[in-house]
Amino acid sequence: MSTIEQTTVPAGTWNGDPVHSSVGFEVPYAAGTFGGEVTKFEATLEDGKLVGTADIRTIQVKDENLQAHLLSPEFFDADQHAEIRFESADDIGATGANVEIPGEITIKGITRPTTLVGTVNGPITDAFGKERVGLRLQAVVDRTQFGITWNMPLPSGEPALGNDVTLKADLQLVAAEA
Repeated sequence: MSTIEQTTVPAGTWNGDPVHSSVGFEVPYAAGTFGGEVTKFEATLEDGKLVGTADIRTIQVKDENLQAHLLSPEFFDADQHAEIRFESADDIGATGANVEIPGEITIKGITRPTTLVGTVNGPITDAFGKERVGLRLQAVVDRTQFGITWNMPLPSGEPALGNDVTLKADLQLVAAEA
């Protein structure tokens, strides 16, 4: 499949297609990387402004006990803070297929500036006649700045869990019908 490059993000309203999109994270753990995804999320691109939310209660990892721990107050405190939110600060511009999206992210009720970086593809007409645009984005945030400080020392004394978390979103957005 070829990549359609452009120099600007399209105008108008574009709504996330959750079936063909994904939102997840990766964090250093012990000798490798641990990751998961959030299965319920929304994204809207409206006249160059991106807004996205993720329902942290739908976090999926490979172990039920770990999933419950991530939802607990030691991590996301999902009973009190069920949503992670990103809102871009300015209109999104692109250089070729590359994008940088400055904005604010709210995790566990704490809002901090962050920048999403990645690529934009499209717009392209899909097999059903719908206009689509793709955004493949990521940002690295320090989880401790959002009150997520739990850790456990390894026998060497080093922490088991890294502080820098890579957030990832692979979004397909569909043009809103007029």
